[in-house]
Amino acid sequence: MSPEKQTLVDQHIIQDSARQFAQTYILPHVMEWDETQVFPMGLMHQLGDHGFLGVLIPEEYGGAGLGYQEYITIITEIAKVCGSIGLSLAAHNSLCTNHIYTFGNEEQRQRWVTKLATGEWIGAWGLTEPNTGSDAMRMQCTAVKDGDEWVLNGTKCWITHGKSGHVAVVIARTGDLLDSHGMTAFVVERGTAGFKAGKKENKLGMRASETAEMIFEDCRIPASNMLGKEGDGFIQSMKILDGGRISIGSLALGIAKGAYEASVKYSQERQQFGKPISSFQAISFKLADMAVKIEAAEMLLRKAAHLKMTGQHATKLAAMAKYYASEISVQISTDAVQIFGGYGYTKDFPVEKFYRDSKLCTIGEGTSEIQKIVIAREILKDL
Repeated sequence: MSPEKQTLVDQHIIQDSARQFAQTYILPHVMEWDETQVFPMGLMHQLGDHGFLGVLIPEEYGGAGLGYQEYITIITEIAKVCGSIGLSLAAHNSLCTNHIYTFGNEEQRQRWVTKLATGEWIGAWGLTEPNTGSDAMRMQCTAVKDGDEWVLNGTKCWITHGKSGHVAVVIARTGDLLDSHGMTAFVVERGTAGFKAGKKENKLGMRASETAEMIFEDCRIPASNMLGKEGDGFIQSMKILDGGRISIGSLALGIAKGAYEASVKYSQERQQFGKPISSFQAISFKLADMAVKIEAAEMLLRKAAHLKMTGQHATKLAAMAKYYASEISVQISTDAVQIFGGYGYTKDFPVEKFYRDSKLCTIGEGTSEIQKIVIAREILKDL
């Protein structure tokens, strides 16, 4: 068998595994978790048991040792069933775990990555603050060196697993305001004195994926918890976000596919004027537009993943993929509700949840507007 055919076979095996997991362990509980806003920690550990929480991590650290193409496939299949679980999966893998693996030393990898990749621990990643979302270089959370320790003070918000995560990567200011080399990355374990959870957000969608504040009040951590060099935190974060954009693009793609597949099925079952509504041009054209947008989004994501895996500059393509996939996810989910009509507005059918979940993808890990800025800068830089 040629390497290309073997890769295709492996992709299908991984896809089937993720699909079966979603159908067995997630689908029966989707609306229960959504209504109650319960973060299913038990399910997260099951994801770890199946190798889905260390997708990009080598086997020597407890990971699956796979690449971004497989990662896209896994997140897409999970998000087709539940965007919330897809979001938690993406944040754990690409942000917290990947940051420690990419920039941590061997001792740090052995200490934290092995627990995160297996799902024994769940991770969080803290960059955003109440007054510094897109404008991250104005962050107010500080870390001050005191002997062999760092003392953290400040608040991080909109943090996935900010309340339940066992460990968090936190970016704090260690230098001057607006200095791209004035921020440093640290790992803080839950239970550390001075580290506590704040408000848990009551959200429109993605309600089973926990989003909460992380508060630091004279939180002391050993100097050995610093990732990389002092002052490299912001630069590290921008590199991590390239992969994060592929993650959120994959999440958006999964939601779009879920809404599309539900729409195709419903349009063939629902009859009006004596025939399936799929036979009407108004509906069939919507399905055609959905299919084209999904194909285009996936091609962008796959190309960005190829660049990432081959060590090429992926910033522009990752931003393009995230921007386009998230926008078409909202469009497709909106059209899905329209195809379902009144039923689409009820919680008896899945498309209203796809509709609510999709919007986060245009905001999280860089808004659509920020993606345009990144894309424009990359285009002009290349001229």
